[in-house]
Amino acid sequence: MRSDLVFRAEVTVENRFLLASSVMKVVRKFHVDSTRTEDTINRVFTDLAGNPKYVCTLPEVVPPPPIDTLLIVTAA
Repeated sequence: MRSDLVFRAEVTVENRFLLASSVMKVVRKFHVDSTRTEDTINRVFTDLAGNPKYVCTLPEVVPPPPIDTLLIVTAA
């Protein structure tokens, strides 16, 4: 069952978003038109559970630049 494969692969990749994006990228590269997409996905999850070489890395989060204080000029 695929849920078992997902849980086994999740031991290798703790972040679910990273797991999903890694699997999507690998499936796009390895899928052959003559096979079912489900079989390719299952194979990728099986490979990922045993070998984490397919895992991508998330880019580092950069905080946005600080906003200058808003100066409000009021009419007197």
